[in-house]
Amino acid sequence: MACNIRASTRLHQGIFQTFSNNVKTSTPRFVHSCPATFIQNLLKFRRDKPTEQLYRALDQCGFDLNHDLVLDVLRRHRSDWRPAHVFFNWASKTTTGYQPSSDVCNEIVDILGKMQRFQELHQVLDEMSKREELLDEAVFATLVRRFVGAHKVDEAIQLFYRRKEFGLELNSEAFRTLLMWLCRYKHVEDAEALFHNSVKKGLRFNPAHYKKLMADIKMWNVILNGWCVLGNSHEAKRVWRDIVASPCKPDIFTYATFIKALTKKGKLGTALKLFRGMWDKGGKPDVVICNCIIDALCFKKRIPEALEIFCDMSERGCEPNVATYNSLIKYMCKIQRMEKVYELVDEMERKKGSCLPNAVTYCYLLKSLKEPGEVCRVLERMERNGCGMNDDVYNMVLRLYMKWDDGDGVRKTWEEMERNGWGPDRRSYTIMIHENFEKGRVKDAVRYLEEMISKGMVPEPRTEKLVSSMNIRLKGRSEKQEDVEGGTTSL
Repeated sequence: MACNIRASTRLHQGIFQTFSNNVKTSTPRFVHSCPATFIQNLLKFRRDKPTEQLYRALDQCGFDLNHDLVLDVLRRHRSDWRPAHVFFNWASKTTTGYQPSSDVCNEIVDILGKMQRFQELHQVLDEMSKREELLDEAVFATLVRRFVGAHKVDEAIQLFYRRKEFGLELNSEAFRTLLMWLCRYKHVEDAEALFHNSVKKGLRFNPAHYKKLMADIKMWNVILNGWCVLGNSHEAKRVWRDIVASPCKPDIFTYATFIKALTKKGKLGTALKLFRGMWDKGGKPDVVICNCIIDALCFKKRIPEALEIFCDMSERGCEPNVATYNSLIKYMCKIQRMEKVYELVDEMERKKGSCLPNAVTYCYLLKSLKEPGEVCRVLERMERNGCGMNDDVYNMVLRLYMKWDDGDGVRKTWEEMERNGWGPDRRSYTIMIHENFEKGRVKDAVRYLEEMISKGMVPEPRTEKLVSSMNIRLKGRSEKQEDVEGGTTSL
């Protein structure tokens, strides 16, 4: 990707050409250099119009719908559910013969779920149920993630038991996906209860799978990891004992989970003892375990020890990956050892493969920058290594430009985010609201807040607290203005 947000603000200009086919039609056909951009702008500037009016405007475009075009338009509206939903419904009902694929359905389900528009999501789901092949494993995982992410645990569980309606099997893999998302969103108790009920009663499972389920260490690892992530060492130890008593044996992931839990609880000494004991006994800690130890050592500012383990990894047959380098780079940036940071980045680029820098790497580099002119160099390096922009990188750049009060950089970043479908999302608006308020531009902060709410985004709790401060400040200005105007009148 070219360094668009730094180098230029070129507009996507299309050439319209009306032409007629041999077949008589009342609908004009248009040729545009980028149909997705045209549709995006059409929806943007008519966003407050009634749905039927939007349908008519889309009908008049006369574009030939295809999979790539529909997917492109939806991805440009990842953080703006209404135009995405209107376009999806229109595309699904068009008479041109186009039918949405499972990828397209997955995209709209993700958008609606992310914005917690569950009424609209259920409507899409009902339509999808009429064609079995539309709801595949990817769509199922997205649905579960969005339901659980909104803490709709019962709906997520019911969705699992409805899998047969969509032509999907009630298998262990899908059940593990459900447990994983329950644990990821801190519903570990619900996940464990569901697991044990299914094991004990064979609920909704083929009885022949009972022993297989009990011996599935991956299932146990999900529960163990859930308690460890919550920081509940008491429950984690209990699950560990259950694993030892079960027909299955702990695997490398089980040990990795425990070591990570120990480091999070500040018990780095115990974790190091277990880690070094594995090496001394001829065990082979994998890259995940090594990364965990390196990250914990860096957090405790024991960077020389972290670098020592980093150097030992390759000698012991455990090759580092991008996460290994990122742990070191993160803390090196914090202490401003930038020469060592760029030495590590150069090494990552030479090794390529699993070591190639990713968006996380470049976010650490961006965060360490001191002035606007340096942003372009980092983003060009990112593009050169084939790492695409994402919402994290855009929001980091936006935050930097706001901190430096670089209005031109902010505007270009905002426009490119919008054009490429990476926002602006809730984080983007939160950055603009808080930074404008801090710089005394209260009216600008209010404008972004109103725009954010109009898109159906719910402000963060800290933003809600800021609203009262903005109201007080605006009220004070208003009263002061009235006093001035009153004095002028009397004069």
